[in-house]
Amino acid sequence: MTTTTPASPFSPDLQRRATELVAQMTLEEKAGLTSGSDFWHTKGVERLDLEPVMVTDGPHGLRKQAGDTDHLGLNASVPATCFPTAAALGSTWDPELVERVGRALGEETAANDVAVILGPGVNMKRSPLCGRNFEYVSEDPLLAGRIAAALVAGIQSQGVGTSLKHFAANNQETDRLRVDAQVDERTLREVYLPAFEQVVRRCQPWTVMCSYNRINGTYASEDPWLLTEVLREQWGYEGLVVSDWGAVNERVPGLAAGLDLEMPASGGRTDAQVVAAVRSGELDESVLDAAATRVTAMILAGHATLGARTGVGSDGATAFDADAHHAIARQAAAAGTVLLRNDKVPGPDGAAPVLPLSAAGLTAEAPLALIGEFARTPRYQGAGSSQINPTRLDTALEAFEAALGARAVRFAPGYRLAEAAGKPGQELGAAELRQQAVEAARGATAVIVAGLPQASESEGYDRTHMDIPTDQVDLIRAVGEAAARTVVVLVGGSAMEVASWQEAADALLVAWLGGQAGGSAIADVVLGAVAPTGHLAETLPVALSDVPAQLNFPGADSQVRYGEGVFIGYRAFDAMSREVAYPFGHGLTYTSFALSDLVVAPAAGSGAVVAGGAMSPADTAAQDTVLATVRATVTNTGAREGAQVVQLYVGREGTGHVQRAARELAGFAKVSLAPGESREVELPVTQRDLAFWDAPTGAWVVEAGRYTVNVGFSSRDLPLAESIEVQAPPLVRPLKMDSSVKEWLDHPVGGPLMRAELPEFVAGLEADPSTYELMTPMPANRLAVFPGGFGWERYLALLARAQRAEPPA
Repeated sequence: MTTTTPASPFSPDLQRRATELVAQMTLEEKAGLTSGSDFWHTKGVERLDLEPVMVTDGPHGLRKQAGDTDHLGLNASVPATCFPTAAALGSTWDPELVERVGRALGEETAANDVAVILGPGVNMKRSPLCGRNFEYVSEDPLLAGRIAAALVAGIQSQGVGTSLKHFAANNQETDRLRVDAQVDERTLREVYLPAFEQVVRRCQPWTVMCSYNRINGTYASEDPWLLTEVLREQWGYEGLVVSDWGAVNERVPGLAAGLDLEMPASGGRTDAQVVAAVRSGELDESVLDAAATRVTAMILAGHATLGARTGVGSDGATAFDADAHHAIARQAAAAGTVLLRNDKVPGPDGAAPVLPLSAAGLTAEAPLALIGEFARTPRYQGAGSSQINPTRLDTALEAFEAALGARAVRFAPGYRLAEAAGKPGQELGAAELRQQAVEAARGATAVIVAGLPQASESEGYDRTHMDIPTDQVDLIRAVGEAAARTVVVLVGGSAMEVASWQEAADALLVAWLGGQAGGSAIADVVLGAVAPTGHLAETLPVALSDVPAQLNFPGADSQVRYGEGVFIGYRAFDAMSREVAYPFGHGLTYTSFALSDLVVAPAAGSGAVVAGGAMSPADTAAQDTVLATVRATVTNTGAREGAQVVQLYVGREGTGHVQRAARELAGFAKVSLAPGESREVELPVTQRDLAFWDAPTGAWVVEAGRYTVNVGFSSRDLPLAESIEVQAPPLVRPLKMDSSVKEWLDHPVGGPLMRAELPEFVAGLEADPSTYELMTPMPANRLAVFPGGFGWERYLALLARAQRAEPPA
């Protein structure tokens, strides 16, 4: 149990106590606090009764190692609930459910005397090949931020902390400890930072974990722009910045940049560097004091919660309800399962969708053919530092047998799986296993569980392709020809190629990595005990070659160029009009829904939407200003209860100052409805939703013009649309030495000045359209020194006058 009011390092009382303790510390003690004491513990200050606390891996379950600690997880960890990974939680599109998962995670974290669980991860799925995509939420920053914020809120409601990671631009595992992510600021601001920003502003996670990689030449662990200017000054973050384990390049520059805590322990070497830097004047002691105070506040908050628990065994086993948490894990796994297709097939009452299967029709005389080693040997979590020792583990085979009776299920492994070595049938070759499966499925209803083996994706390396193993594809095709009906359930942590073989299946689902209850969740959905409500949080491309990032992924020579800019995921596929296997946001269920009555109501109360001017990145009030409210009615038009995700997208029509995606997710709501029930959904459109990041002015900008508001059930299923006119001040960028003549003429201050001071020059340009088109794109400073030009000194004086008179951005 925890205290009634959860402890928080941000509370005024703990901040005051932390400040008082740091004031009593020696220089050496303060420096020591900013690095760990071992792999998972902070340091303390014994003479001040400040005891260390433990932090440990997550993010989809607690990985607290029972014996000697090692980052690779070779030693056994204590039993904990293995919840679905982020890929599955993101596919729920259900922040309320994810917050319940977070509360359960927080309970287990506190029960095991751990102060901070290291997660969630909100890095974008730039490429389907990132080996750690299972641990990330989405290709879209708004969805990733909403889901991660819910998880953080749930965990921290139990008086323990989280670690938002990996900050920032950690989108591959190849050369991850030193690769330089070369990405422009607009792309960072619009794609790779907003999910972090949402969580920080909504929840203030106890810690933010910096990534290993460099960003535009600077290691994230020593980047003052990232850790101080953006994170603290612009977003208002108050908590602790901790390094990823081994991410510190240089400790003193890192501390000066805003890195508070180096993990793991450095053996005192870098502590001595900090002490020496303060004594030499290289590092201001106030910087160290601030970091030590943040560490101390986090330690105090951890002890406030952990010290309040009573009646708990040393292993924490009695402190949480493992069965209740398993039930939450099962619900979340089912909610994250996405039904991609569900064809109609002939039946006694006419054609009907294959799913859900009727349990009454599956008997000992007409058994279900359950095929695939994954049904017996489940793949339910990713590999690497997030591996959980589950409190129990459901298999799909056991779940189907429990639901139908063992005699009504005929199992065949179908393919070999390295992690199933030694199990019956695994000694056979691929052809023999496939033939056994075909005979089991002949004329029957077949459910094939296929997907990515454990070795296909892991922390530490990236995938080389999107394909499931060839023997599994051959199995699906062979069974599809022999069975009366074929259902394929995919397991894996990231997008998989399905376009080349999916016609062999009558129904197709993706269950991701569903955690310890994933096997039961598969049976729940296939048999209809639970209707699928998941929607894709990432696009499933037709082929890997369709993904723009693959032109640069994963880079070479410790550099990777984000040449696609803001065009990742559905933004890219829409911009290129590229066909996809299944679009972002797609997901079917066992009923049907309709949308109607779209209304876009401007907040100004007139027919136009009125936006303000450029917005500072720190001006959250301006960014959150609602410009319009979108309303639509969703109706369950089917015969059973179900849930649907209503999705709102916005996009600017025509051209503007920058190239933009055709549409971007601006909001969503998951709605559960009984048959025939309708409900109005209301979603706001804020200034930030319509804005782009303008690097020259360093601000968020809403351009005037026409925008399309789309409402639907995926990024490509948008039955409702309305165009709105947005009124906004013109974008005024500062004039620079090399501003073009056209930029001068279009500028509200520079244009009149140039026309007044250089009338013959401007008149000559405007007299001939071809001359105008040729000359105005040229930098004015170049033209100034051309023979017969208006002169260098004259240009400098003109520029100085324009800059002095320039209105504020």
